[in-house]
Amino acid sequence: MSAGRLNDLKLSLALAGAGKMGGALLRAWLAQGYDPQLLTVIEPHPSAEIVNLAGEKAFVLGRPSHPPQILVLAMKPQSLDEAAADLDSLVEQGTLIISILAGKTFAALARRLPRPRAIVRAMPNLPAAVGRGITALTANPAVTEPQRQAAEVLLGAAGRVEWLGDESLIDAATAVSGNGPAYVFYLAETLADAGTALGLPAEVAARLARATVEGAGELLFQTPAASAAELRQKVTSPGGTTAAALEILMAEDGFAPLMERALRAAKRRAEVLAG
Repeated sequence: MSAGRLNDLKLSLALAGAGKMGGALLRAWLAQGYDPQLLTVIEPHPSAEIVNLAGEKAFVLGRPSHPPQILVLAMKPQSLDEAAADLDSLVEQGTLIISILAGKTFAALARRLPRPRAIVRAMPNLPAAVGRGITALTANPAVTEPQRQAAEVLLGAAGRVEWLGDESLIDAATAVSGNGPAYVFYLAETLADAGTALGLPAEVAARLARATVEGAGELLFQTPAASAAELRQKVTSPGGTTAAALEILMAEDGFAPLMERALRAAKRRAEVLAG
C-alpha cells in the first residue's frame, strides 16, 4: 500500500477527538476517499461543523459498535486520563493506536490503554488543515509493517510524513514542526510591527509582511532541491540592504541562538507533559 491510497485502506477506524487537528485529519480522510462506513468519531462535544459533516457523509458520531482496527487519539493530552477507561473497553489487543497527543510517551499510553500493543506516536502540524502539513511519526516494536503503512497513509492524507527512528526524537520534532507554524506566524507579526515602526501604515505593513512570508514559503515548497540557506544566499547581495539586516539577525547573539533557546523550551515542556 502506498501513501496517498486512502481509498484502498479498508480498515475500521475510530477517531477520539475532533477538535482542530482531529477535525483537520477527518476532513482530509473523507476528501481523499476514506470509506465513511468504516469510520466512527468519538467526540463528547462535537462542533456544528462535525455534526453536519456526520450527517452529510454518514459516518458514526458516537461509540463504535465493534472494536476498531485503528484508534486515533486526538483529544487534548490532559484529557487522556478521563477518556482512557472508556476507550480501552472499545479496543482489543490487535488494535493499532495512533496518538497525536504531545508529550504522551509509549509507556504512558500503554499504562492508560493496556489492551492494544501496537502504538504509533504522530506529531502533525496546523497546515494539515490545508493539506500542507508535515507529520513526524515513530512506532513501537509491536507495530507491524502493514500497520506502519496504514499510519503513513492516514497521516499522509494531510501532507508529508517523516519517520523517526527513536521515540526520544519526537519531542524535538514537536518543537520544530509541531509548534513551528506559530513561530512563522509570529515572524509575520513582528515583521509587520517593525515595518510600522519604520513609518509604514499598519495595514500596509501587515499586508507586505504576510505576502512576504506566504511567498517565501511557496518558494521553498516549489524548489525542494534548494536548501533554505541556498535560497537566502541567492537573495543576499554583498553590501546590500538584505546583507545589512542579516548582519544583525546572524550575529553571535542573534536569531539562531534565540531560536535554539525557544526550541529547547518547547522540548522541555513536552517532556513535562509526558507521563
